[in-house]
Amino acid sequence: MLLPKYGWPHEEAGKLYPKSEMSFRQTIHGQSRSDRGFKVVIDRKQKKVLISFVEKSVDPRHRGWLELVKKRVGFGELNPQPYWGFDDLEHKAGTKLLNTFYVQAEVKNERGKEYYKYSKVMMLQKFSFDGFLKALEQGKILVDFDARTGHNHGTKFRMRQDCLPMLYKKVTKVL
Repeated sequence: MLLPKYGWPHEEAGKLYPKSEMSFRQTIHGQSRSDRGFKVVIDRKQKKVLISFVEKSVDPRHRGWLELVKKRVGFGELNPQPYWGFDDLEHKAGTKLLNTFYVQAEVKNERGKEYYKYSKVMMLQKFSFDGFLKALEQGKILVDFDARTGHNHGTKFRMRQDCLPMLYKKVTKVL
């Protein structure tokens, strides 16, 4: 839905790709809107992580694109509004992030060999979905959309590395 309604011509359209090649690439979070007006919204009442659009938040340099959006779908909130239900998201994230170790290391190269000095090790236990939602709201977890007409790389959740401990109920410093 986002690519055909809110996409824009791919920068390589007519060169590397056909002239009709469209792109929808956005990195969004819950703290502020992107330059194209998209944002993650947490609706705790409906138990949904929603993708929202507000045309008034679009940066003026995207005026041409905004006119295309107006012609295609008009202005207003996305309809239908994409979302992830809390239950599905908690289950999926919880199975991937159940327990883990977080390790930080300094790296040095000597004569073509890499050496690691471990400077911090934490044992992270009991995934916290509430911590996940807070990280989304605070812009510490990002949602990446990476789609184009000829190939869709999908949607990904990406986290700022040093924020991983906030996703766990129990954090034990090992080193």
